[in-house]
Amino acid sequence: MEKPKIVYVTHINTTPEKLWAALTEPEFTRQFWNGRRIQSDWTVGASVKTLRPDGGIELSGEVLQADPPRLLSYTILRQTPEGAPPEKRTRVTFEIAMAFGVAKLTLTHDEFDPDSGRSLEVFQGWPAIISSLKSLLETGNALPFKWNW
Repeated sequence: MEKPKIVYVTHINTTPEKLWAALTEPEFTRQFWNGRRIQSDWTVGASVKTLRPDGGIELSGEVLQADPPRLLSYTILRQTPEGAPPEKRTRVTFEIAMAFGVAKLTLTHDEFDPDSGRSLEVFQGWPAIISSLKSLLETGNALPFKWNW
């Protein structure tokens, strides 16, 4: 069975530098990701943490590649309740380029186990998160989603 993978491409009326800042600065991520803040120093090998609005760690990982404002890749591991089976780390990669005079963002999320139920959740989540990011960068307002997380 083939491993699930999501590739999502969008064009955003912004610069690669502003898009990089939106993906890497905790206060920026909080605005478009339902109050969640992503924290790291974005150097290869550094830890990455996604913090819930209450400050608890939701996701953790490690920076694999960082070439501002062009390429960012890191692993993700969702925190599981005590006693639950551990999940496998997956990989998120953001590629940023200029296309048609705007920033082109290509998101790839892969390294899922073939039978992972998590991939279905991720496939639904990323388009909403990236749409909210696009709205924030283009209008100054993130989308007013009613998140079910």
